[in-house]
Amino acid sequence: MAIALVTGSAGLIGAEAARFFTNQGLSVVGIDNDMRRYFFGDEASTRWSQEQLKSDLPGYVHCDLDVRDGDALKKVFERFGKDIALVLHTAAQPSHDWAVREPLTDFTINANGTLQMLEFTRQFAPDAVFLFTSTNKVYGDAPNRLPLVEKETRWEVEPSHPFAANGIDETMSIDGCLHSLFGASKAAADLMVQEYGRYFGMKTACFRGGCLTGPGHSGTKLHGFLSYLAKCAITGTPYTVFGYKGKQVRDNIHSYDLVNAFWQFFLSPRSGEVYNMGGGRYSNCSMLEAISICERLTGRPMNWSYAEGNRTGDHIWWISDVSKFQNHFPNWRQSYSVEDILAQIVDGLGHRLPQSTAKIGAGSD
Repeated sequence: MAIALVTGSAGLIGAEAARFFTNQGLSVVGIDNDMRRYFFGDEASTRWSQEQLKSDLPGYVHCDLDVRDGDALKKVFERFGKDIALVLHTAAQPSHDWAVREPLTDFTINANGTLQMLEFTRQFAPDAVFLFTSTNKVYGDAPNRLPLVEKETRWEVEPSHPFAANGIDETMSIDGCLHSLFGASKAAADLMVQEYGRYFGMKTACFRGGCLTGPGHSGTKLHGFLSYLAKCAITGTPYTVFGYKGKQVRDNIHSYDLVNAFWQFFLSPRSGEVYNMGGGRYSNCSMLEAISICERLTGRPMNWSYAEGNRTGDHIWWISDVSKFQNHFPNWRQSYSVEDILAQIVDGLGHRLPQSTAKIGAGSD
């Protein structure tokens, strides 16, 4: 049976993909060593998700290893390589704030780990489709140069600008801007994925994501914007909004919609492609708008405050233009809006958090 090899398989996107690919008839081999717990603490651990995959998916094989460990990674490819039809590489250090703490860890996971995945795929499964979850942070703070207009609850790009209708497309330069160390390490990986497609003719694609989210997210302070916001709304944990008057805008794509995009590419692959991938104009919100939705869903005001200084390199306005992908794959459609996503997250957290906390989140007092 054809195999989908998924790194970061217990994470938000990896776990969604493992289930999706299994339902499509592929066997799934997952690679995940719960580094998210190392990055962000116990609350961000994905071990619960790993156990669910083992329990729920027939034939699921889990490999508890680090993508920086070339010897261990090679053994996986030696064992399964001839049957690997799809490689989905989602394993990463995902926070630009955390990257400053350990730059070497960030770079070796994001850049070196991706290079090893590409090279072993080339050696042992050269016909496989290789999909990489890149990030809009490869554009650094260049989006902040766009002409922006302040609205009541959000910033918006000037209506006459080409990006106003659909969002930011792939023509935006990644040069001459502040990326954050995380953005730089992911950009290095992104370029290698493109190069293996163009130079070696492999079927590769970079999906430059905005905010990837959904009920399977182990959100934490430094990563997982909507999930962590919902957790604070439910538990009453203080939440701080940094800069831009709380009107900074993000698009948010449900993990299912993203994985469905992966599947569309797998069915008709190309080489060395790059796609901006997010909620686009269909699913986006400002911080103020997200807080308002959370308050409506939980039935009580959030405990939030405002800090004047913005995070270094943070985007003021980001909405992905997904037109290129939609033109290449017209059967792909998004199913979940921001309100849909937050409702699912709140419901999921209500089941995962301690019962006493979940009752508070349900607006019982």
